Amino acid sequence: MTYTRPLEFEKDYLELRNKLEELKSLALQKNIDLGAEIEALEARVRVLQAERYNSLTAWQIYQMARHQERPFTLDYINAIFQDFIELHGDRCYADDPAVVGGLAWFDGIPVTVLGHQKGKDTKENLHRNFGMAHPEGYRKAYRLMEQAEKFGRPLICFIDTPGAYPGTGAEERGQAWAISRNLARMSSLRIPIITLVIGEGGSGGALALGVADRVLMLSYAVYSVISPYGCASILLNDAGRSEEMAEKLKMTATDLLNLGIIDEIIPEPLEGAHRDPQKTFRAVEERIRFHLRELIDRDPADLVEQRYQRLRKIGLQLS
Repeated sequence: MTYTRPLEFEKDYLELRNKLEELKSLALQKNIDLGAEIEALEARVRVLQAERYNSLTAWQIYQMARHQERPFTLDYINAIFQDFIELHGDRCYADDPAVVGGLAWFDGIPVTVLGHQKGKDTKENLHRNFGMAHPEGYRKAYRLMEQAEKFGRPLICFIDTPGAYPGTGAEERGQAWAISRNLARMSSLRIPIITLVIGEGGSGGALALGVADRVLMLSYAVYSVISPYGCASILLNDAGRSEEMAEKLKMTATDLLNLGIIDEIIPEPLEGAHRDPQKTFRAVEERIRFHLRELIDRDPADLVEQRYQRLRKIGLQLS
């Protein structure tokens, strides 16, 4: 396996990993005994791996969260759920490919699944608008939330967006209203809601799928009111200070768990979800299963009340 698209801080480590893979391949192809050399190189790889990934800064985690090869919502849906049927359109204006949703089975339970969807390449990113939803995307999500409550299906949401699309057309069609409507509706849904932050969680565009009974977050995901670039540009008039703002925004999973904004961190492989997607899928599936079993038999009125109390507690650590 060749490790491609390295981030700046991991280039030397991944170059060493690639050399190790080449040495193993050479030994196998030529039937040469390179055991001692391979063992020594493996030891160097382990040391450098620990140095690079065990103490990542907020800025490095932000880069990991935005990695182009990171699994996206449809990857999780296809790996974890069964018989997914995607539903389209907001019954008002159009379908928005930046938000995907539909019906699926999970452990024999019918569920509704929603999430932001980015693209794997430039062409798909243009189609998905880089995961930045228009109002019709949030209205589609609202429609599926209502449908889920009508039929008593738990709601599973995946957050992965830089933020809602800020274009003129989106504002003309009621972007802020569409998001606020989702927030109000999710707070009152009489069904279990589990939300997972799997990559970027940016601003109100992320929060529109984030009012839940359980908010889980992958260890290299981020969740904040604004991106470091936007924060540095607006507050400091200097986008070059984005790395500094990443630390101040408290956007990492550890920060958010300490603040009571999320309920649990799901550990990723040390090198990130994109380096071992299958392991990540298994970890996410196990935690969805755990929390769904806790929530599935609760009284609907209790779910709504406990969701309200959960939101009321956010920020008390700061008072």
